[in-house]
Amino acid sequence: MITVAQAVEKIIKNSPFIEDALFDGLINVSSLARKIKSEVEVILKKEVKQGAIVMAINRLSPSEYLRINTKIKFFLQSLGDIVVRSGLSDYTFAYSDELTIKQTKLLKLLHRNKDVFCTFSQGVSERTVIISTTFKKEMERIFKEEKILAVKEELSSITIRLPKENVEIPGVYYFILKKLAWEGINLVEIISTTNEFTLVVNDKYVDQTFSLLMRLKKEGE
Repeated sequence: MITVAQAVEKIIKNSPFIEDALFDGLINVSSLARKIKSEVEVILKKEVKQGAIVMAINRLSPSEYLRINTKIKFFLQSLGDIVVRSGLSDYTFAYSDELTIKQTKLLKLLHRNKDVFCTFSQGVSERTVIISTTFKKEMERIFKEEKILAVKEELSSITIRLPKENVEIPGVYYFILKKLAWEGINLVEIISTTNEFTLVVNDKYVDQTFSLLMRLKKEGE
């Protein structure tokens, strides 16, 4: 039979933001108990006293949370350069048989324009190209017969060089994305390779995003 403690743990583990804030001491335990009381009662199918929920919250073990957070803080010390590029546009095309051919044409042009930023990402039914806005005319010429699903301009990218250990530590991307969400920074795209992590944001967020990432690096020191 499930206990109050187990019900409370299940609810909080399913709400990562609440879990983080709780163990960081940013949440009033009594208020949290009052908020989740109805959920606990639904799980247990009976009335539960708020005091029992408070006690269960206070007894939650933060050991796993702290262990992961400690690893991430050490990881932050190893973050490499942060590279910012501005003047980008984001094009999303519906998939077509000709899309790859046109993408190849674009790559041939880019071979002669090595300063132009360009990245591709492919989904099941669409493909996105993020490219320097200075290449807008060439983009529109090459892809003029393709169906455009969305175009976003006035974008910037912030690329973080990651140490090779990033694939061995759980929660690295979540830790960074959580901080961005708390700051109210909206992400247009996320691009990752093995050792690089790129965030694409509207120009109005680029200074705020860069400052936040620099603060994260300093937190690890």
